[in-house]
Amino acid sequence: MSVSKRIFSFLVALALVNALLLAPQWVLAGGPGPLWIAMEAWLVVGLFALLPVRPWVGRLAAGTAALLLLLGLLGVADAATRQSLARPLNIYLDAVLLSAVDHLLTGALGPAMSTAVMIGAIVCVALLGWLLARLLAPRLGGHPTRASRVLGLALVGVFAVGILGGGVPALTRRMSLPAIRIAVDQTRHFIRMLSERERFTADLDRVPADYATLPGLLAHLRGRDVLLGFVESYGISALDDARYAPVILPRLDELAARTRAAGLHLVTGALVAPSQGGQSWLAHGSLLSGAWLDNQLRYDLLLASGRETLIDDFRRAGHRTVAIMPAITLAWPEGERLGYDEIHARKDIDYAGPSLNWVTMPDQFTWSFLQRTIRTPAAGQARPLFAELGLISSHAPWTPILTVLDDWESIGDGAVFARWKNAGERPTDLWQDVEGIRQHYALSIDYALAAMIGYAERYVDDRTLLIVLGDHQPAPLITGDDASRAVPVHVISADPALIEPFLAWGFVPGARPAPDRTPPRMDAFRDWFVRAYSDPDAPPRRTARAED
Repeated sequence: MSVSKRIFSFLVALALVNALLLAPQWVLAGGPGPLWIAMEAWLVVGLFALLPVRPWVGRLAAGTAALLLLLGLLGVADAATRQSLARPLNIYLDAVLLSAVDHLLTGALGPAMSTAVMIGAIVCVALLGWLLARLLAPRLGGHPTRASRVLGLALVGVFAVGILGGGVPALTRRMSLPAIRIAVDQTRHFIRMLSERERFTADLDRVPADYATLPGLLAHLRGRDVLLGFVESYGISALDDARYAPVILPRLDELAARTRAAGLHLVTGALVAPSQGGQSWLAHGSLLSGAWLDNQLRYDLLLASGRETLIDDFRRAGHRTVAIMPAITLAWPEGERLGYDEIHARKDIDYAGPSLNWVTMPDQFTWSFLQRTIRTPAAGQARPLFAELGLISSHAPWTPILTVLDDWESIGDGAVFARWKNAGERPTDLWQDVEGIRQHYALSIDYALAAMIGYAERYVDDRTLLIVLGDHQPAPLITGDDASRAVPVHVISADPALIEPFLAWGFVPGARPAPDRTPPRMDAFRDWFVRAYSDPDAPPRRTARAED
């Protein structure tokens, strides 16, 4: 290898490592922006340019390449987490999300394409590591040449300028330490998580363990069905953002008009969700438990604690508790732990229609399944119902967009939805157009609301309390980086007495939340709800046999 080729090898290595470490920041910034120099790249390549080429240097280069790749991949994962979940990566907690990413890819691309993408990514990373190791230790014996020494000293000198700073401001403001930053951040997260158990235990001590001794537990809901529906990615930005409001606000006005025409009462407020862009279970868990679950460790600790939730409160009050979760396609031990009387995951739902990319079944079918299968007197032996629904049509990739069927009686087993099989844009095509993604997001929320309206006007009566809310805001790609984490909450019933407690809590009549009120967090819901609907003066609850 000639001297010029050796210099070229180091320069290519510098370009690769520099780009590898800075690319995540460029992605977050929407372009290169002010950062041009990853100082670690210049130091590493400069030091290798000063080393003689010996066998041990080759082994050192291989290990260094592996470490740089790891830090680069962590940077990529951090950027992806910030864009999708609006928070930094925490590998202590987020390793569990790899299975969720695989599930999302499989649902959006299909098993074959998803597998091909993952294999291709692994091969590319392996090839990049091999190339980088070869570039850092070019095969040339002897000591460094004058040219490589000059190059090495120059690169190390740039690193020194960046560390010392100040002297060359035009240069230093374009420099960064991305690899060190990601390593330090993950170390801090790890240290913080070591004490998270103690913090959560202290927080949990402030949450009632159960309401077994509360007089007249949920007495105001005796004989009433309570339906709690979480609409995927329905955040306050759908109402407030000028890109989505022209689609969503008319639908909300329709919600107000049609419920009023059906003799129903409607109030709306907002709650703050613990996550954004994903991890819906943190929102479900926070609202049901009364504990603030803003990371996976807290969720796991809650499940391990044996603490009761709103599910236990309803069961103790005499309700039959049911979960309808069409997005659950694998084993769900968390659901077993939460103690529903019945769990209807994908395999338990008699849906004969097509999957719609990630979405296993449309929301209108989920509502229809609730009515024709769960809310029948025979199914519940006349016990009132508490049902939690996961409504997933507004989950990314937001294609295809369905039309709500007017004839609900025709839905049956869902075969009627076959017309939408392979309809709409392919996710791989749609997601190349940012504006197209945002338009489809709004349309998917519009569909979810339209399906809910159709259900409410047909099946909500004076013995039903329907609560529909978003689980979290969508990803920052949709909302922007500084959006609120609030989600709308709509409450509907034909009995005004069932709505009154929400008005007292600050909700307002109609389909739009009050714009000037700071919403409470989701963990405030359980304690408020249980106390608001309990009645210490109520007579003891009759047994199920007596009620029958």
